[in-house]
Amino acid sequence: MKRSFVIIALAAGLAMLVQSFSTQNQTTSADPFNYRKLNNQAFKVGEKLKFRVHYGIINAANITMAVDQVTTINGRDALAVRCEGETLKSFDWAYKVRDKFQSWIDAEALAPIRYAKTVRENKYYDEDLAIYMHDKKKLCNTDGELTMPIYTQDIASALYYARNLNFESEKINQVFPLDIYMDNKIYNLNFTYLGKETLSTDIGKVKCIKLRPKLVVDRVFKSSNDMTVWVSDDVNRIPIRVQTAIQVGSLKVDITSYEGLKNTFTALQKK
Repeated sequence: MKRSFVIIALAAGLAMLVQSFSTQNQTTSADPFNYRKLNNQAFKVGEKLKFRVHYGIINAANITMAVDQVTTINGRDALAVRCEGETLKSFDWAYKVRDKFQSWIDAEALAPIRYAKTVRENKYYDEDLAIYMHDKKKLCNTDGELTMPIYTQDIASALYYARNLNFESEKINQVFPLDIYMDNKIYNLNFTYLGKETLSTDIGKVKCIKLRPKLVVDRVFKSSNDMTVWVSDDVNRIPIRVQTAIQVGSLKVDITSYEGLKNTFTALQKK
């Protein structure tokens, strides 16, 4: 199924930044299901991050990540997050994109309860809606029912779940697994921790953690190792840059602004 080269550049890459907690707080079939409890130290309602997408040397698109509100779903508090991408009007003639990915993330378990996708690319249109049943290890979507590992993430939720990882004690080249739902499939992927690096960006110099996700090789990506991702080396763990080769050319995604961070942005070096 067709997927946006714009959102995938940020979302598919950063979604791989998740260390699996799938063995935590699991129960037997005879026990009542209890959601795991993870401490969200990285983000809060009101946070908004903006990014610029370069296609080669061309400024092609903008991406917004936002935490909009807390709502209640089936008696559980859920954080409503969204990731939106759209090409610039000057690039629409080549490839027009208006995409939106939303997830309602359980505030304690940091696992999605609902997921919605709307993709508009030129004349192509696609949408998806998924309801997660973590107690049954299943989800229901527009195509029916799908078996999944417990606490499977989606594109949008994984971006936020990933930000609560702590790499301080991790070794370079250590590999971590990830289960993610995308386009009516469950992908068992991973990412590799590559160490730390300081980047010069539009917002200043930022101390970063460097990672390499394993990609799904398809019409977008040429190789499973063609993407590198940098996230801020502080408690916020915000995405700073993504670089990847694609079937035709290359993409670079850079942060351009931020607001409403939960913690002081200590990774941003003072001028």
